[in-house]
Amino acid sequence: MSASFLHLLIVAGGGAIGAGGRHLVNQMMLRLLGPSFPWGTLFVNIVGSLAMGLLIGGVVRWMPVGSAQNARLFLATGVLGGFTTFSAFSLDVAVLWQRGAVATAAGYVAVSVFASILALFFGLWVMRGLEP
Repeated sequence: MSASFLHLLIVAGGGAIGAGGRHLVNQMMLRLLGPSFPWGTLFVNIVGSLAMGLLIGGVVRWMPVGSAQNARLFLATGVLGGFTTFSAFSLDVAVLWQRGAVATAAGYVAVSVFASILALFFGLWVMRGLEP
């Protein structure tokens, strides 16, 4: 089996787990908070960005460069890539916009982007502050 095909399988396996997790979170948020706002997507984008910051910060800090590739492919590209939902986010913005909820759509974009980026930086900061 070639390394490229193995990497594809690693990413696909992680992606299935992440996408399944995203679906479960979306269903839970829909039941808890209703369909008026895309709470599930907002939640997974923020939590996924925090997890990415923690993961990448930890990989950089504690794993030798060569040994981290499969873990990074599985966890970052696969699991977190399947869990975070910026493509779904784009669709949510379009739906809100088309419903005439322009201010809500703009607020959703601002909160999603800025809170996710801040969460990623927070995750990196946490990992950098830990003792080796």
